Amino acid sequence: MKEDKIQVRGELALIPLIFVNSFAVVLMLYSGSGISAISSVPYGFNQVIPVISLGTWTYIFQGLLVAILFILKKRVYLPYLLSFVVGFFFGIAVDLHQSWIEVLPRGLAWRILYFCLSYLLICFGIALANRCKMPIVPTDLFPREFSQITGIPYSRVKIIFDVSCLAVTVFMTGTFLGHIKGLGVGTVLAAFTMGKVIGWIGSWMDRYVVFVSCMEDFSFHRNKHRRRVSLEKI
Repeated sequence: MKEDKIQVRGELALIPLIFVNSFAVVLMLYSGSGISAISSVPYGFNQVIPVISLGTWTYIFQGLLVAILFILKKRVYLPYLLSFVVGFFFGIAVDLHQSWIEVLPRGLAWRILYFCLSYLLICFGIALANRCKMPIVPTDLFPREFSQITGIPYSRVKIIFDVSCLAVTVFMTGTFLGHIKGLGVGTVLAAFTMGKVIGWIGSWMDRYVVFVSCMEDFSFHRNKHRRRVSLEKI
């Protein structure tokens, strides 16, 4: 029952999500196991054209994802525009974390710990982002919205999306650098398993927490206005 669950404001989750998820992306790369799939495309472009930072390539890629969602929706959709704004700050946070991450120790045991921690943080962050009812970064938004638009299960869409990102990165770095860069065992493992783990964590969240937000209120009043206008036309 909804009454038995803890009610959390989605606004309170948004800022921590941006900084924690961006940290997890940078930490996974620092672990040496490879970049996360959702950031592999910006990373590939950053390696080929390093004059543009990883954070900047991140929100360029996210802008492309938002444009694709506009095409699928066949209209400009305000929450998607807000998602791009969130993605812009996510890109800035990625560059911020990259500026200090080198201070962390880098032994083998530490690298294993970094990968496990970053993997769990990314999974938890995406599951939380999918439920906080606030604009989320486009790389998290795209699989969720594509699943809703097409009716394909989220876990399947997430895996296909991640693997497609890896394929683009392999092509980019292999073609222009002469070798594959940024991908490791951890990258492949994450790409093929994250969708399922996110689903498990999300199901666990759904049992205990319900999110409310100003965006939910906005959607309710907008839909109410549309129904009233439709009735007036009858």
